Amino acid sequence: MNLYFMRHGIAVDRADSGAGSGDRERQLTPKGIKRMNKAAKGLATLSLIFDRILTSPLERARQTAKIVAQILQLEDRVEEIEQLSPEQSAQDLLSGLVAYSGKKEILLVGHEPQLSSTISVLLSGTSGAVIRLKKGGLCCLQVDGLPPRASAVLHWALTPKQLRLMAR
Repeated sequence: MNLYFMRHGIAVDRADSGAGSGDRERQLTPKGIKRMNKAAKGLATLSLIFDRILTSPLERARQTAKIVAQILQLEDRVEEIEQLSPEQSAQDLLSGLVAYSGKKEILLVGHEPQLSSTISVLLSGTSGAVIRLKKGGLCCLQVDGLPPRASAVLHWALTPKQLRLMAR
């Protein structure tokens, strides 16, 4: 099974999000939307077909997942899961993913530091490995199942700029 970890695109700063709107409602900026569209077009050149696109319930992640799903024509495969919320731990996320153990290709759209922590746990067994996933960045790990019985294998990691450069 392959797990793809994508951090949401560039979002409105907390200070600029407006009074009364919390962190959960922060949206992608116009620049963030433009860059995610181009990054998703770069992702399309890899000809990946995701069985599921799982997203955090926070608006900026949902928007990112929607952009990717539209470009890849997989809108019917997007699903929101609470375990991708930024306050959840790597173990919470991995526990939530067990329900998808029959799938082969899963894209996870979420937040830092949860995504990097989960990648670290899967690769090394601890959350101590230093991994930095930039906004709009993507990483692919192969796991032997959910829950994994052995360390994951890192297949590749792409910066958002690399994804945008791959766009046709």
